[in-house]
Amino acid sequence: MMADNRKEKKNSIDMLHGTLLDKIVLFALPLAASSVLQQLFNSVDIAVVGQFAGKEAMAAVGSNSSVINLVITLFVGLSVGANVVIANYIGQRNRLGIKRAVDTIAAVALISSAILLVLGIALARPILEYIDTPADIIDLSTLYLRIYFAGIPFIMVFNFGAAILRGKGDTQRPLYCLLVSGVLNALLNVVLVVVFQLGVAGVGIATVVANCVSAVMVVRILQTERNPYRLVVRRLRVHTAELVKMVRIGLPAGVQGMVFAVANVTIQSSINSFGSAAVAGSAAALNFEHFCYYIIASFAAAAVTFMGQNFAAGQKQRCRRIFFHSMWLSLVCCGVFNALFTWQEAFFVSLFNNDPAVCKFAYIRMEWVLLVQFIASSYEVAAGALRGLGYSSLPALLTVVGTCALRLWWVDVVVPSHHSFKWLMAVYPFSWVVTGTMVLAAYFWVCRKKGIY
Repeated sequence: MMADNRKEKKNSIDMLHGTLLDKIVLFALPLAASSVLQQLFNSVDIAVVGQFAGKEAMAAVGSNSSVINLVITLFVGLSVGANVVIANYIGQRNRLGIKRAVDTIAAVALISSAILLVLGIALARPILEYIDTPADIIDLSTLYLRIYFAGIPFIMVFNFGAAILRGKGDTQRPLYCLLVSGVLNALLNVVLVVVFQLGVAGVGIATVVANCVSAVMVVRILQTERNPYRLVVRRLRVHTAELVKMVRIGLPAGVQGMVFAVANVTIQSSINSFGSAAVAGSAAALNFEHFCYYIIASFAAAAVTFMGQNFAAGQKQRCRRIFFHSMWLSLVCCGVFNALFTWQEAFFVSLFNNDPAVCKFAYIRMEWVLLVQFIASSYEVAAGALRGLGYSSLPALLTVVGTCALRLWWVDVVVPSHHSFKWLMAVYPFSWVVTGTMVLAAYFWVCRKKGIY
């Protein structure tokens, strides 16, 4: 029993007592590393096909990022709701609620996996045609996308399982799962693409196998947890009260992500109009934006979980400090990596492709978007704090207006009159400033309403 208690303390973070700065870092950094490793699945795919299968294959894999995000973000948003529900129950010391939430989350993961599997495979080609994917890469793009969605159940199981562990502060063991699967993905990429010359199909198969391994590992961890966090397959069912709470928080986040993805798909359509070199160059630069975004997202997730527990426990003074620490850590950490990647842009882009035409577009995106990406911390961390306080619809609405609607307007109105890649990329920093201003104002308004400030 004492050994079990020590194991439980080792794999969780006491968010309700003691110092906050070190615990937020301990929570956020493994989460950021986990997200980066997940992104590396796609990045390694792009790098391997870019070096060994040509720029068309590289563009085919890279152009799918926005489409994949469009289809899965609704359900990934529900995992945010799962995180908040468990964090709230921990703050309230409600063990029965935690157990029922675990059962519900696992059941939702299985149901959403089946839905996404069917939708992803069926809609792959129509979506790629709708966004005007260049004719010289659309067949390869469709092949990769369908293989990717064949493995979508593994991605959903891992993300929902990791959400359960994050609710109690465990971000390290999901990282270990991704370390194993990440190494496996890289090895399989080399074997299937370089040795067996399977090209786009090879990197897709490698990603599916790697995601399967990470899903199996996180399920095994949950099956060996102590109650109330233990996953028992025969106990799985959807508990209405927990599902309603999860949907109330997670659905607005998921819808926001979907609308956000729609805007990015529209931007991708504009990128496609500049040709396959622009698609490949943008895909290469986008990898580094993803890496830096996950730093922001990890501190936003810390704000969600820490705020969720402490607000449920009535510790309003700690809520103020949670937001402050999460915000400045996100700004500084993301800013450092933004500057590093842009400073050494030639080296980092060369990891994916050395074609001068591809590199030209990659450099433009890095200098106009990546360099100032830290600005996105303003709305991501503030939105995370609001969700921890139980306000999910408000930041979702503001983000849809300030980021998504603005980007759609920019693509429809500004870009046609200034048809250049630089003008297209300028939409990102402009939308970040507008959205950040609105969401920060909303956060301080809610905090005054709740008596936090």
